[in-house]
This record gives sequence, structure tokens and C-alpha cells, in this order.
Amino acid sequence: MSAHPFDLLTVEQLRRSGSLKWSEYRGTLGAWVAEMDFGTAPGVIVAAQETLANGLIGYAPTQLVNDMQQATAAWLDNRFEWKLEPGQVRPLNSVAVALDAAIMHFSPQHHPDAPVVLLTPAYMPFLAAASRFGRGTIQVAMLPTETGWDIDWPALKHALAGGSLLVLVNPHNPIGKVYSREELLAISELVEATGSRVFVDEIHSPLVFDGASHIPYATVSHAAAAHSITAVAATKAFNLPGLKCAQLVLTNDADRRLWAGVGDTFEHGAANVGLAATTAAYRTGTGWLDGVIAYLDESRMLLADLITEHLPHVRYRPPHGTYLAWLDVSRLSLDPSPARFFLKEAQVALINGSDCGAGAQGFVRLNFATPRPVLGGMIHRMGAAVDGCDNKDMTDPEFAQ
Repeated sequence: MSAHPFDLLTVEQLRRSGSLKWSEYRGTLGAWVAEMDFGTAPGVIVAAQETLANGLIGYAPTQLVNDMQQATAAWLDNRFEWKLEPGQVRPLNSVAVALDAAIMHFSPQHHPDAPVVLLTPAYMPFLAAASRFGRGTIQVAMLPTETGWDIDWPALKHALAGGSLLVLVNPHNPIGKVYSREELLAISELVEATGSRVFVDEIHSPLVFDGASHIPYATVSHAAAAHSITAVAATKAFNLPGLKCAQLVLTNDADRRLWAGVGDTFEHGAANVGLAATTAAYRTGTGWLDGVIAYLDESRMLLADLITEHLPHVRYRPPHGTYLAWLDVSRLSLDPSPARFFLKEAQVALINGSDCGAGAQGFVRLNFATPRPVLGGMIHRMGAAVDGCDNKDMTDPEFAQ
């Protein structure tokens, strides 16, 4: 059986690409920032190149925006049965900017200085977002179980009391949880009861594996649609973060009217090349994406075997979504910074769990969207570092090159 094309990518090639993931920590194996090593769909490259070749380097023409809106609405309908009018989809340059917009303009009307509530472990930049606007942050730590992670419902109810802005990331970065319909409905009821609002980050929504299904939060009830705004993007699933395009989905009339008065500044941040690439990804990239998901699905299970062999004291539950592994390394006693230990001793770059907020001490986040031989080399190096032996042998992909 021939090797998968992704497996043929070498560490030397990945470093030569110059991406942040492979250039920030020179000489290491990159598993930290959330970008994939697999390029993108062929149609995306063509669309991006044509945008520049056609001289579209000024402000975005209306048709380019319209194409993106129509493609996004069609994609969300086809993939998730979420029916929208194209005008409900607004262009932005990133999901992080969408959160800024939510904090500035979509907090509960009766509580304009409401705190921002995060379910932690959380995506690292979100932890500091509220402070930029003089707002408080409340962290509600998720509860680990034998099979995954649960919400601490009493703690969430307390955090939302009086009206807050809840940030709901689904699939959940970094723990890989995909929320069930029952959980989303329970969140919706709690948000309604407290007069809160929800900012929903669904950037990883296409990256869900067998046994789980992504359900857009705004589709679970009329109440959820009315009290939420949603950010989506092609950037994670199609590996386009540098092209700077995301989408804000507005699902109630009042929010659309408000956005008509304040949205121009945010919308000008979307790049032409990103608008064109997003349109191409949603219209032509499904086959490529399905192949990537199949590859990632096998990699997340391979990772379990590799950890059992090389890091038997590390606990890992394969995620239901994303390409991020959340590894419990607490039994290795590597505090205060397990990621620093693995960077220094194994030359593997990871994200430190404590950077992700409450309940994350003793964990590291590992990006497994990399060629499987490279993934094997990462885990071998980490195991060797823990055991105190030479961290390279003939199985290490870099040693063999």
C-alpha cells in the first residue's frame, strides 16, 4: 500500500515553508500554533492567485463580498442544515475581531459593562480580550470525567447571574469537546433565565470526527438565535489563517440594525485575497477537506497508541473535534511549565496548559495536524526526554533526513 501524500512531507520541507509554526522555535518540531501542515485545497490557491493577478489590491468590491456571503450561507446549509440569508453573513478579518465586536456592541443591553464568561481551558487570546475594554473576566473551569468534559452548571449559573457575555467555543479549543444538542439547549435556557448573551466561536466546526456532530448553537432554539452572534471561518478547516477573512453571523433583526451602524470599521479588515479564498474553499474544497478529516481521524487514534508506548503516564482522550490534543502530563511532575520542559529537553514546541486558564495546570496542547512520521517523532522525543535518554534514534524523522 502506497504512503499517504501527507506522510511524505519532511521536516526540512516544513521548515523551508517558513510558517510561524515551524520558524518561531528554530530547530524544534512544531506542534504549538493551530495551523496544519497540509497546505490547502487546490481551488483556494487558484482563487488567491487570480485575485492578485487581476489587480484586486484596493478596497474590496461589493461583488467579492457578495460572493463570500452567498458561498458561506450555502456552505452552512449544506454542511449543518443552517439556513441563512446571505446578508446575515458579515465579513471580518478574524474570529478574534468578532469577539472584540461582541464585547463592544453585543453585551446585554441592561448591563453594558457585563463581564465576559469563559469556559476553561480556553483559547489563549480570549482570556485577555475583556481587559482591553475595561471589562472583567469570569473563568468557569470545565469538569473532567472518565469520558470527556462537562460544564460546571452551578458555577456557570453563578457567573451569568445579572447578565453576562458568555463565550462558547464549539468545538472547544483546546479540549476537543463537541457539545451535544442537550448541552446547547441547557446553555440557551440558562442564558435566557439570566438575561445574558452568547458569542459563539464555531471556527473548528467542520473538523468533527465520527461519533460526533456539530450543531450550530443558533439553530437549537429561537431563543438561542435571538441572544447569540456567531463567528465562523474557513481558516482552520482549510488552513487559511494568514489570508485574514472570517464571518460574523447575525441571527436577529435588532443585531442586524445595530451592525448596520457600527460594522463598517470591522468589515474593512477582511482581505480581498481572503474573501476570494473563502468563497473558493466553501464552493470547491469539500473533497479536499473530507480527505483531511479522514487523515486527522486516523492520526488522533494513532496518537493514543504512540502515547501508550512512549508516554505511558500521560493521559489522553482523543478529541471529538479540532486537530488539537489536550495531554494531561500532571503525573510527570514537570510543573511549573511542562511545555518549557519539552521545548528544552525534547525540542518539541507545545502550548502550556496554564496559558489556557483555570483548570489547565498540568496539561499541554499538541497540534497533531502534521505528517504521521513527524507526529511519531514528536512523541518519541517527548518520551525519551521524560525517561532521560537520547531523544533521537532512527525512528526520528529529522534524524533520518
